[in-house]
Amino acid sequence: NDMERLQQFIQKHVRHGDTNRVLYRIERGRIRPSRELADALASLMKGNREFLMIDDQKLVYEMALDVTEMAQQGGKQVLIVEGGPGTGKSVVAINLLVEMTKRYYTAHYVTPNRAPRQVYEGRLTGTMTKTRFSNLFKGSASYDNMETNAMDALVVDEAHRLLERSQYQKKGANQIRDIIESARASIFFVDEAQKVTWNDTGTRGEIEAWARQQNATVHRAVLQSQFRCNGSDGYLAWLERVLALRDTAQDDLAGIRYQLEVIDSPTELRDRIFRLDRSGHKARLVAGYCWDWISKKSAGIYDITFPEHDFAMQWNLTEDEGRYLEKEHSVEQVGCIHTVQGLELDYVGVIIGPDLIVRNGRVITQPEERARTDRSLHGYKKARKQYPEEADARAEAIIKNTYRTLMSRGLKGCLIYCTDSETQEYFREQIALALAEDEPEPATESADA
Repeated sequence: NDMERLQQFIQKHVRHGDTNRVLYRIERGRIRPSRELADALASLMKGNREFLMIDDQKLVYEMALDVTEMAQQGGKQVLIVEGGPGTGKSVVAINLLVEMTKRYYTAHYVTPNRAPRQVYEGRLTGTMTKTRFSNLFKGSASYDNMETNAMDALVVDEAHRLLERSQYQKKGANQIRDIIESARASIFFVDEAQKVTWNDTGTRGEIEAWARQQNATVHRAVLQSQFRCNGSDGYLAWLERVLALRDTAQDDLAGIRYQLEVIDSPTELRDRIFRLDRSGHKARLVAGYCWDWISKKSAGIYDITFPEHDFAMQWNLTEDEGRYLEKEHSVEQVGCIHTVQGLELDYVGVIIGPDLIVRNGRVITQPEERARTDRSLHGYKKARKQYPEEADARAEAIIKNTYRTLMSRGLKGCLIYCTDSETQEYFREQIALALAEDEPEPATESADA
């Protein structure tokens, strides 16, 4: 917008006209990543262990690049990659962004959830200024006013969190539709079991339907290699059975080197997490959204309190935004589903609130126990008046998916405290049965563990 400086620059450096050829090229040209940007991204990735790919991650990566190449030569292409927690969806997505930039494709890394976007942007900034990278990382509401095929490729992580339309969008019929419309190639990474709000619409079926409407060719891939939860999908299967998400017949955790424990009080849980974090592990406390976020407007007030246990903590700080897990002081706050989904820790301490209880061995959800400031179930009460059974089932899935996601953030262990005593005993019994024949060593609070 600095017109005067532009005029001075042209006057100083442009000596001869070219009969409008330059203006024609600019008007009809396509913006491409600079070589400097591509080289910087590649150098920051080189040797960075957190972005190394293994097994079928490499196969999906190559498939996505092939699909992107096909899209430049022919019609629209859509690739749907399904995978559970720890299968490396984000690792593949970031590697794709870097390689596409190296190939001078216009590409963005897209997430509906701000936290992963800000964390990966920050980790890749390195010695270059943040603004050089920030345009590569976008929210899912960014494409409601974009021209058809304006982008070569959009890599959409956490696609299960896509919405019909966010509160920030003025236009746009559907975020999935807008993304497919805007890019020649769209890569969607999906885990439908991580849909944790009422408005989440990112399913394989929904993506396929919008792709067909735009005459896009649909491809599918699955990520299966587990490296979260110490390399085992057995823990995730056990977790789904214990939360009554599905009957996986996973009753034991034999051979799994994973610290799983019920802690007697929230104070002890907090102190354990503090010690683990001080000893060099990445450890944080998280909770179900059952306490109002009153400290958002009143900084000196505690949100989550248990006076009988001398426990008082706040939710994550507003100023940290999506970089909650990256801040050293964040160990002193409690994270929620919106700040940790899509990211990982060494150890996670989970407070299971009154929105999930167990009675006589039956897992029960209580949507009414969610905090008033939580928007995850916004729309449930209205829907329940028309379709009570369907609305209850949907709310139940959201609450259980939330705890499945929170309890699968830890690479090395998950420590649990339940506000309800019968629920606390249920998890204690389930863990004891699962580890009866193979009790793991306790989490060591030293940096070399």
